Amino acid sequence: MDIVVVGAGSLGSLLGGLLAREHDVTLVGREPHVGTVTREGLAVRGVEQFQAHPAARTDLPSGGDLALVAVKAYDTADVAADLADCAFDACLSVQNGLGNETTLAEAVDCPVLAGTCTYGARLLDPGVVEFTGRGTVTLGDPDGGRSAVADDVAEAFRAAGVESVAVADMPTRLWEKLAVNAAVNATTALARVENGALAATPGDGLAAAAARETARVAREVGVDLPTDRALSLTEQVVRETAANRSSMLQDVEDGRRTEIDAINGAVVDRASEPVPVNETLARLLRTWERGRDRR
Repeated sequence: MDIVVVGAGSLGSLLGGLLAREHDVTLVGREPHVGTVTREGLAVRGVEQFQAHPAARTDLPSGGDLALVAVKAYDTADVAADLADCAFDACLSVQNGLGNETTLAEAVDCPVLAGTCTYGARLLDPGVVEFTGRGTVTLGDPDGGRSAVADDVAEAFRAAGVESVAVADMPTRLWEKLAVNAAVNATTALARVENGALAATPGDGLAAAAARETARVAREVGVDLPTDRALSLTEQVVRETAANRSSMLQDVEDGRRTEIDAINGAVVDRASEPVPVNETLARLLRTWERGRDRR
């Protein structure tokens, strides 16, 4: 399969490196990362250690079998506009937050799949990505139901050793992921702590409150996400990724804009009743961004 990874950051680079062991992969990202990959290959460190040799460039190629979109949520509209001029057979978003698939589908002339990914990654240096934890890529039709395209993509991922499953309940899976991210990302970013700090008081209560609100909003918009399910998933992620630094914490540490609008902000935007914990977390991160001219 000819796969173009749009957004060669931490996760995009890791997935691209893993997939390049079996498929023709092109990483689309920024310098100096793509230049280093072109000259020296992509070094994967951590859980697995190997050297991958995907193609790498700063602009999109004309098309391919799959566009794997891994950019930050606030860049989705720009990427969608660029993809509109390309010819891909399918597009898969593994981004954080809600609404990415809708934005992509409005621009591209191919099936758009929604995905969640629990692989852990951190970009250490240009050309070097740390594989911090194994996971699963879960994908399917963003509106729910079986998808033959999703089945084919999942099979291709598995052929490269990337654990992947195609499912029929992606709307629920996206809200489950949102509940976990709303609970973990902003809290760890503001407190400057690893995920495991949310296993104890007072972090556990704050994370649980954010997840509880998110589950309630999911039900308000017609997605069956029980509160106990959102809480158990949050506790599981905190426990299994205790040593990890969330993507939002990494953004704050590096002085970058965060995905707060697409995560906690998305909960606030879709709520019919007050969600004070998510609103407070969103306001605090937006204040931090504005104070550093990142909004």
